[in-house]
Amino acid sequence: MASGFMDKAKPYFAMICLQFGYAGMNVITKVSLNHGMSHYVLVVYRHAFATISIAPFALILERKVRPKMTWSVFFQIFVLALLGPVIDQNFYYAGLKFTGPTFACAMSNILPAMTFVMAVVFRMEKLDLKKVRCQAKIAGTLVTVAGAMLMTLYKGPLMEMAWSHHAGASAAAESPAGAEIHNSGREWFMGSVFVIVATLAWASLFILQTHTIKQYSAQLSLTTLICFVGTIQAVVVTFVMERRPSSAVWAIGFDMNLLAAAYAGIVTSSIAYYVQGLVIERTGPVFASAFSPLMMIIVAVMGSFILSEQIYLGGVVGAVLIVIGLYSVLWGKHKESQEKEADTKLSLPTNSKAAAGEEITAGAGAGDDNHHHGKYGGGVRSSSSNGCGASVV
Repeated sequence: MASGFMDKAKPYFAMICLQFGYAGMNVITKVSLNHGMSHYVLVVYRHAFATISIAPFALILERKVRPKMTWSVFFQIFVLALLGPVIDQNFYYAGLKFTGPTFACAMSNILPAMTFVMAVVFRMEKLDLKKVRCQAKIAGTLVTVAGAMLMTLYKGPLMEMAWSHHAGASAAAESPAGAEIHNSGREWFMGSVFVIVATLAWASLFILQTHTIKQYSAQLSLTTLICFVGTIQAVVVTFVMERRPSSAVWAIGFDMNLLAAAYAGIVTSSIAYYVQGLVIERTGPVFASAFSPLMMIIVAVMGSFILSEQIYLGGVVGAVLIVIGLYSVLWGKHKESQEKEADTKLSLPTNSKAAAGEEITAGAGAGDDNHHHGKYGGGVRSSSSNGCGASVV
């Protein structure tokens, strides 16, 4: 009985640990950016570490199942690398630098809603407005967007935390009033826009990856290629965008900058991908996505303790709206998956009788009938287990 409980608890434990990993990445990265590291260079080092750490597994585990590379697949990988490692990460880090870890994490929770909207636009998701699950997804999307707009346009009064009150007051006393106004105005708005653009790029990556993985099914190899091509693209972007001398930009030692790059690359771009893949394979994407608001809570607590991060009323209310909208979208996706499973189970008896009738007409033996019927039923179940919809969340 204890072993059965532990087996059921593994996905929960894995996803909770994963959220702590993501939260640590946000806080460590924020510290590194505050110490002057270029986010362009951080993206390069992050995906270089990710490529090195995941490539051996791809070469060994997928050496016999790796599909043939074509120009079409390579072009898709090139675009995926541009969307993920280059656009998403650079804009997210820029937004993180101008706002804060808690705000950036909360804003990135609009990802499922964005993915849903894009899936509808590209006809990968069908809408039936008469069904409650579709109404829930639409309502959740609108609430999520409203929460994001509130966080972007309204800060509100400062929320005082008992453990960060003294540090926050000291920081406010040391900083000039003009700098505070500047940071709370234009930079806050620009940071919000950067995080939204990053999330839009990540949603676009999900949509394109859904198509690419059908042609190139070796997931570890696909991730390795995306990280490798993204590293090369990020190097080019860094040389174009950075105006400082190369020696100052690329310099990295045994310090917080190295820790941020290695941690982000190995933990959140390699280990997290593998763990999340295992959980999704066992429980589905809805279960895995449902834990994302937990990261926001962890980051808020860690940011207040470590960075003395200031939290505003607008951010809290917006984050609550985003979480409500997120779970509304996820609930709709869950109900959709249940309906598909129910439809598949209802179709099994009819298909089985038809298959049995064909075999009897053909004069097959009873033993062969049972063997063939078992294979047929298994095939139907297998195909239904993958029909979770195109909107990966």
